[in-house]
Amino acid sequence: MIFEIAHLTIDPAQAPAFEDAVAGCAPLFKDAPGCRSMRLEREIEDEGRYRLVVGWDTVDDHMTGFRGSPAFGQWRATAGPFFTAPPHVVHSRIVAVQF
Repeated sequence: MIFEIAHLTIDPAQAPAFEDAVAGCAPLFKDAPGCRSMRLEREIEDEGRYRLVVGWDTVDDHMTGFRGSPAFGQWRATAGPFFTAPPHVVHSRIVAVQF
C-alpha cells in the first residue's frame, strides 16, 4: 500500500465547512478502485493547514485511476474553493514500524 499525502492550506475561519466538505467527499474516495483508507489531519500549530492521507494499492490507482475519473472533478469542485494555496501532494510507503 502507498499513501497519498496532500498538504492543504485553507482559511482557518472556514475549517468547519471545509471539514464537512471533505467528509461529504469520502464516498468518492471509498468507491475508487484501489482506495483503502482516507483520513484528514489538522495541524495544531497552524490551524489552516491540513494533511489528507489516502491509502491506495498503487500510485497508478491514485494518479491515473482516481485523478482521471469524474470523482476527482467532484472532489476538486467541492474542496478546491477552500484552498488558499495549491495543494502539495507526495506519495509514501511504510518502510518500518517500530511499535
